[in-house]
Amino acid sequence: MVAPSPYSLIATDLDGTLLRADDTLSDRSLAALARAGRAGATHLVVTGRPAPRVRPLLDDLGCTGLAVCGQGAQVYDAGTHRLLWSVTLDRELAETALGKVEAEVGQVYAAVDQDGVDGLTLIEPGYLMPHPTLPALRVDRRDDLWCAPISKVLLRHHTLSDDELAATARAVVGSLATVTMSGPGTVELQPCGVTKATGLALAADHLGLCPERAIAFGDMPNDIPMFDWAAHGVAMANAHPELQARADEITTSNEDDGIAVVLERLFV
Repeated sequence: MVAPSPYSLIATDLDGTLLRADDTLSDRSLAALARAGRAGATHLVVTGRPAPRVRPLLDDLGCTGLAVCGQGAQVYDAGTHRLLWSVTLDRELAETALGKVEAEVGQVYAAVDQDGVDGLTLIEPGYLMPHPTLPALRVDRRDDLWCAPISKVLLRHHTLSDDELAATARAVVGSLATVTMSGPGTVELQPCGVTKATGLALAADHLGLCPERAIAFGDMPNDIPMFDWAAHGVAMANAHPELQARADEITTSNEDDGIAVVLERLFV
């Protein structure tokens, strides 16, 4: 029998956290999550990936419940294949924000995640997907990015680091959008005020769960709001220094089953 744990909600990022570099889930991690589930804990994926790019992974996890996607812009119900909640980034504001960034740093390369359970990821010429395994459709012109409602814009720069690009974007974008850094080569603009914490709070409320009994795992600065919301934040050994500084605990890396290491201790 699994011993009781102080945590009834386990919120995990995917890339660099639950997933290994090859986008796979280890047997050890799956077993640890299953053990926590038998003890009554609910696992919520909380990811920057949009809902259409999360479905195969939810299938691997055997998840038929909720997932927080798109940096908190979407609460997706895997069982019914629908969005319980979503918010879009105004496309005119996105264009304006992009122009302000380029006025400071020169040309950037952009991509967008479209809204909806079947939304596409569109990339403009010159943009390189940070996760080559994720499907994307290349368009001919930047104007083509705005052909349908979007949940976020992804930015890359040919010389600036992610930290430099994110800092500049935050300085010039203001209230036009929320700026996040969610992984190597991934600086994003999303609806103003939307973070992983807003989506997680909505999903938790829907499930009758509270932050006081939540533990969160992550690896990048976009996980900071999630750590601030949850009772306990666990950063991976491979996490960005900014997140590690805000964490309550640092576990081993995603390649070394860092989530499982903690869950095996909590659910003995």
